[in-house]
Amino acid sequence: MSFVTLGALLVALLVGAPVAAHLLRRRRAEERPFPPARLVPATPPTARRRSLLEDRALFATRALSVIALAVLGATPLLRCSHLSLSRKAGASVALAIVVDDSLSMRARSGGGGAAGGARSSGAPSRFERAMTAARELAGGLAPGDAAAIVLAGAPARVALASTTNLAAVSEALDAVTPSDRATDLDGALDLARDLLRGLPQGDKRIVLLSDLADGAPGAPPIAGTPDIATWVPLEELEAGGEDCGIVRADRSGQRARVRVVCTAASADAQGAAAGAGRDGGAAAGAGASAAAGRSLEVRAGDAVLGEVALPPALRAEEITIDLPAATPEILIAALTGSDAIAEDDRAPIISAGGPLSIAVVVDPATTHVETGGPPPLEQALSALDLDAQIRPLPSVPEHADELAAHAGLIVDDAPGFTPEVRRSLAAWVERGGVALLTLGPRAAAAPLGAGFEPLVPGVIRWSASPVPGVDPATAGWLGPSAAGLADVAPRGRAALGPEASEGAEVLARWKDGAPFLVRRPLGRGVVLFMTLPLSTEESDVALRPAFLSLLDGFVGAARARGGARRIAAGEVWTFDGYRDVKVERVRVDGDQGSARREPLPVAEVERRLRVSPPLAGLYELTLDGERSTRVVSVPEREIDLRPRRVAESARAPELGGMSASIDASQYVALLLLVLLAAELLLRAIGARREPAESRAG
Repeated sequence: MSFVTLGALLVALLVGAPVAAHLLRRRRAEERPFPPARLVPATPPTARRRSLLEDRALFATRALSVIALAVLGATPLLRCSHLSLSRKAGASVALAIVVDDSLSMRARSGGGGAAGGARSSGAPSRFERAMTAARELAGGLAPGDAAAIVLAGAPARVALASTTNLAAVSEALDAVTPSDRATDLDGALDLARDLLRGLPQGDKRIVLLSDLADGAPGAPPIAGTPDIATWVPLEELEAGGEDCGIVRADRSGQRARVRVVCTAASADAQGAAAGAGRDGGAAAGAGASAAAGRSLEVRAGDAVLGEVALPPALRAEEITIDLPAATPEILIAALTGSDAIAEDDRAPIISAGGPLSIAVVVDPATTHVETGGPPPLEQALSALDLDAQIRPLPSVPEHADELAAHAGLIVDDAPGFTPEVRRSLAAWVERGGVALLTLGPRAAAAPLGAGFEPLVPGVIRWSASPVPGVDPATAGWLGPSAAGLADVAPRGRAALGPEASEGAEVLARWKDGAPFLVRRPLGRGVVLFMTLPLSTEESDVALRPAFLSLLDGFVGAARARGGARRIAAGEVWTFDGYRDVKVERVRVDGDQGSARREPLPVAEVERRLRVSPPLAGLYELTLDGERSTRVVSVPEREIDLRPRRVAESARAPELGGMSASIDASQYVALLLLVLLAAELLLRAIGARREPAESRAG
């Protein structure tokens, strides 16, 4: 409340004026002689009767008038505003509210960075402000409007499909909670547009409530389309400040390896750090980050087992801390100091976490590139930076124990497998392994006794391709990059028998309908097979963006099936082949080191059990009675707090803005007129009453 508003409301203190006036207005008592009173001796007064208000009705009227006058004076200054849409000629609106529930939205408004001071604990978080705005928009919907709710935490999800049930909108908003996911603005906006298309309302809009920090500050500005407008109303949500986060913490023997990622400090913070360096002799300067003046600690309960000062210019670095002997099993890596987001300053340390192991069996002679270097497959996996360790193998191991260390296996155009290899591969896949097989001319020329069953049932033949290109409409699993396969023209392709597709899912087809990419479940694992090899002599498919999408999906499947003990928040654990699955988040109290467990719901999607943990931390899984420990980490790109650009059209004032919720001026003025009329009436009645009383006396 401003000083001017407070001063206007203080006018109400003048209500004391009528009190004083009524107390001072005392008529002189009329004296009447009483002769017997002279015979009674006078008694000195011991107490005075308190002054009483006369004509209380008139006093109440005047007091209410003074209070109403104060409220009338303060009303133009005291305005409670809310977010509202601007309607076109009062027409109904189809609205999609996109709420960002990612990690960066946990930052509090007005919070300082490491160099800028402590975080403001009393200020609401960006997520809380976004939810308030979403409820205000939902409260402004009218009958005939349609609304949908989309969550922008990766992966983008539909919280409520388009509906005209306005009560359901409020219920869906009440169920939205913050998470530690990454941000997927493009995916959320695409979902919102799909929900609005086809609705009868002519005015279709998307409202984006986000800090715009999706890890891609250089991406195209956020804007609407000709048929659906996009509105980004709250500039106050735009990301800023400095943050450091722990994205991975592993333990190997008596050492802890912790990866810390920090944002670059702002110009003000760098200047403050440089000044501190001059005063205290510390090295500080233009290269400072949010790590300046902070340390990394390894804690067991309340005890600090090791500590390392963070380099002032740290951006992304793996820090090693030596641990003492007899270290407890449950350890926590924590950052000292404060920054924009507190939730990413702590992470559990797990043993033998390590990156995901992907075994690769590729013949370099057939998959070479003219520029030299490793085969395109290994180059693509390295370029994707999927936190996976590539392990080239000369051949497929014959024993399942040799495959147990790997979560995924890629085999390019193998000339079939011997019975021993097939048995070991099938046993490894059934226990949760993920295999990607590319089929080429060598696969079709398997020697006697070699084959691919039960991984790929049926006979494989190699022949010239009848038609060029893959149908993008059937390749949704590959995402937008599937369009790049529409003109692929291989020298030949593998032809599969009908039994290869039985009980399997065709993820992409050639333009003549033949399978291009097939996913076949086997036990707790899955086999992917493609009817093209990776050889650059047969086709250039390994050099196209769609191949990167294929590898990304393959590694994601290997990680989801338990191949990695660590996944990022929002990713999915898939438990194929398990019947009894229980997942609990383990929260370790800092003071005593005691653990509290919070169960997570297990969803069944297409007869497959899945769990998507939204929060980072330590998790305990019980799979058919067997217990294991896994970790959900903070997505590294979510530490980048640089906001994405917004087109001017998405800030246009004609889309909506802040509207006043309180404007009672006309009602207060009407009340004042009524009180004035009441006072005149009471005064007239009082004026007639006094002469009548005088005549009666």
